Amino acid sequence: MDVFRLTGPSRLLGEVDIRGAKNSVLKLMAASLLAVGRTTITNVPAILDVRIMTQLLMRLGCGVDYDADRGTVSIDVPAEVGIQADYELVRAMRASISVLGPLTARMRSAHVALPGGDAIGSRGLDMHQAGLEALGATVHLDHGYFVAEAPGGLRGTEIVLEFPSVGATENLVMAATLAHGVTTISNAAKEPEIVDICTMLVNMGAQISGIGTADITITGVEELRPVDHRTVGDRIVAGTYAFGAALSGGDVRVKGVGLELLPNIAIKLRDSGATVDDLGEIELGDGTRGGGFRVIGAERPHAIRVATMPFPGFPTDLQPFVIALNSVSDGVGLLSENLFEARWRFVQEIARLGAKVRVDGNHALITGSDSLSGAEVEASDIRAGAGLVMAGLRAAGVTEVSGVDHIERGYENFVTNLRSLGANIERVEKADILSFE
Repeated sequence: MDVFRLTGPSRLLGEVDIRGAKNSVLKLMAASLLAVGRTTITNVPAILDVRIMTQLLMRLGCGVDYDADRGTVSIDVPAEVGIQADYELVRAMRASISVLGPLTARMRSAHVALPGGDAIGSRGLDMHQAGLEALGATVHLDHGYFVAEAPGGLRGTEIVLEFPSVGATENLVMAATLAHGVTTISNAAKEPEIVDICTMLVNMGAQISGIGTADITITGVEELRPVDHRTVGDRIVAGTYAFGAALSGGDVRVKGVGLELLPNIAIKLRDSGATVDDLGEIELGDGTRGGGFRVIGAERPHAIRVATMPFPGFPTDLQPFVIALNSVSDGVGLLSENLFEARWRFVQEIARLGAKVRVDGNHALITGSDSLSGAEVEASDIRAGAGLVMAGLRAAGVTEVSGVDHIERGYENFVTNLRSLGANIERVEKADILSFE
């Protein structure tokens, strides 16, 4: 089994380029199913999840050319595509459920295995089902598959989401683009990744208004056309390195994501004593231009209070980094998790590094320590794993993080980037003492 082994303490110093958002590019790839022909997506990160989605689209009959080095993926969509997304791929990545809307809209039938993905709590598909049924589809579960049928095509309707679910908003917007008539989605998610998907759909010929608001209106069209589209930068990866700079007392320039995508993150980092400067539009590593910012961490951070909320609130994906920052702060911090209950599994692992965290319901009280100590820990999901690595930057001695496959689902060149910033980290193979082979 491979582990990330790092020796601390160390400061992050330098600059890092951020490519496209995992939480956007996978849905953009799914959206390509709505149009016959070749769609090309650029600014694509070299991560495991993109390879999984590539395999899924190929199983559906698409031709896919993924160039991880250039950061491009081209998808050739035939007139007839498959309608079944098998469990062996869907269980590895929850974002696979995003093919449900496009397949139901264009092929009028979809059989998608119930998804797997990160172990971060219950994320039901009730709103996906209710929304598709409102659009005229019949939906049921059959031997572990989510089955949607719309033999007469989907029809526009009014949908009110119980919660601004990102996944449900994405699926229903994609489905509604080819529905007959007008669809309104109220209480829709407003994340930048939703805006990115809607922007691509409009360029494909979709009629969508209210993009970036809680009320989205989609007027269905007969067909969409393939396009070239550049993925929005990954604000969660950018936030990861920003928190790494803050908790390690470092100085990092983050390129490829502007502060407009990180409104509450910048506020909380400044509350911790860090300096956060907007770099404006700068040249990126691929020769294009985009946003960037710089974070200079205090010698020791101040404790902060954070409550996770849908965008533009503080993202739940950065919750582990708040706990890590507070664990080495000069006070007592508070984290209120309002979205995913199982993210508390991270607390059990960071406690092995010496963090003092007490959980009560959906709240975590973190008492800062002068330092942490290296230990063996395990990643339970993408962000928990990255959070443990960042905590290891302030831990004395050796920290070994197992479950690296989780981390590599969301972070490209993670070890290479951290080493370039001065971290003493490597990926090493470690014998599994429980192996009976």
